Amino acid sequence: MVEEEITTGGRETEQRNILNRLNRAQGQLGAVIAAVENGKSCREIVTQLSAVSSALDKAGFAIVASAMTHCVAEHGEPSNVGAGWPADRSIALDELEKIFLMLA
Repeated sequence: MVEEEITTGGRETEQRNILNRLNRAQGQLGAVIAAVENGKSCREIVTQLSAVSSALDKAGFAIVASAMTHCVAEHGEPSNVGAGWPADRSIALDELEKIFLMLA
């Protein structure tokens, strides 16, 4: 029971961190939109756009890392079902690889 609580807490922390990254990216995207609407300089717009891109990349990689830890299915069998992770949230290695390559 203690191990399950630790594992669940780890997932919640990861999810909170991912959501923080996505919220940061959302705020930065708002700054890009505002900069374009207000006719800011190209340098300022590109700087903000770079920040959005970086925040989204970091969130994407964090999601992939979480998937690798918590929901990878090997040989069609979810590796961590029974540890509180439902089978329908598992992901096969080839699917994970495709997602990872889309981020690259």
